[in-house]
Amino acid sequence: MKVKSKKPDLAEGDLTPMIDMTFQLIAFFMVLINFSQTESNERVVLPSSQLVKPPEKPLEFPIILHVAKDGEIILGGDSYTTETLSTGLRRELAVLKAEKKSPADANVIIRGHQDVAAGQVQEIIRVAQDQQLEQFALRAKEDRS
Repeated sequence: MKVKSKKPDLAEGDLTPMIDMTFQLIAFFMVLINFSQTESNERVVLPSSQLVKPPEKPLEFPIILHVAKDGEIILGGDSYTTETLSTGLRRELAVLKAEKKSPADANVIIRGHQDVAAGQVQEIIRVAQDQQLEQFALRAKEDRS
């Protein structure tokens, strides 16, 4: 009589712990993401102020304008001057209208470099007002001294 040698069956690993760990890592990194960095620009150094307070609630439709030291205005990764800014703002307003909202629903956030002249910030606000934008906010760093 011939005895057959039995080959061991290959053991299959349980992937459940690995999948659980993957989801835990995803959740961990989502908690650690600093969303305030998404509205920052390395070319803009904000002025300090002791009167700074954070917004009471998140803004629904922010339009963030970065104003560099040399006066360049950055909107959505594109560079503008005060003369060409209305083109970029019209693009933002088209997105706003596609969501069935009015320009009054938008909040223009101006992140101006600490050495930018106040007159240039006023000119930016005037250009935005020409596009029927009404709500403005200036960003500054909190002075903790």
